[in-house]
Amino acid sequence: MTKPRLPRIEVCVEGIDGLLAAQKAGADRVELCASLLEGGLTPSIGVVREALKLSTIPFNVIVRPRGGDFLYSEQEFQSMLRDVEALRDLGVAGVVIGCLTADGRVDVERTRALVRAAKPLTVTFHRAFDMTVDYRQAVEDLVHAGVDRVLTSGQRRTALDGLDILKDTVSLANGRLVVMVCGGLNAGNIADVLDRTGAPEAHFSAGKTVPSGMAFLNPFVGMGGTSLEREYQLTLTDESAVRATIAAARVREVQPA
Repeated sequence: MTKPRLPRIEVCVEGIDGLLAAQKAGADRVELCASLLEGGLTPSIGVVREALKLSTIPFNVIVRPRGGDFLYSEQEFQSMLRDVEALRDLGVAGVVIGCLTADGRVDVERTRALVRAAKPLTVTFHRAFDMTVDYRQAVEDLVHAGVDRVLTSGQRRTALDGLDILKDTVSLANGRLVVMVCGGLNAGNIADVLDRTGAPEAHFSAGKTVPSGMAFLNPFVGMGGTSLEREYQLTLTDESAVRATIAAARVREVQPA
């Protein structure tokens, strides 16, 4: 008799509406962010408080003070510590962090400090892992720093491109660190990626762009360096795409030995 394999599915969302869509579609967990166009930044305390009121599933909050690289000034790092402490006190399920050194290695000292500040929350190291010079050493560094989970596309743009590294990362982690795969996952490929890597968790965003509800559009001003068109577009979590991707991951069956 066959048994369904049920990987844990995390959906990356921007704000409260995304969280509600993901949990309605059957996600196990959410990564709560602001500004997904920049890869995800720390959401406001107001957003987190509202999420705690409305969530029925656990959510982790990204702690990332700006876009760009993961080499932070001392002032930026101190702000990350303060954010982690605030999120811990609010009672979220976990935090998502990532600090590197200038030579492309995990900043073990800072990572340990963030883990200490977060406890007893779970700690995920985000795709800063994919920007390291030696992913094998990075796995060991994360284990020694006390991180619970790593998010990775196998140091490539998509999980399909990074399959070999993802499989090796799962093997290297050997249960000491949960490997959560990501990178272009959808209903058409998630089952294949999970089967070929052996990863126990998967992460995707399933975003869609919709027109703004604004009736008046000023064609002369764009904010923040974005295109004028972007001023009147919203990126939302596609509930139907989340549901379809989760279903594709969970229809797989493991044959008996």
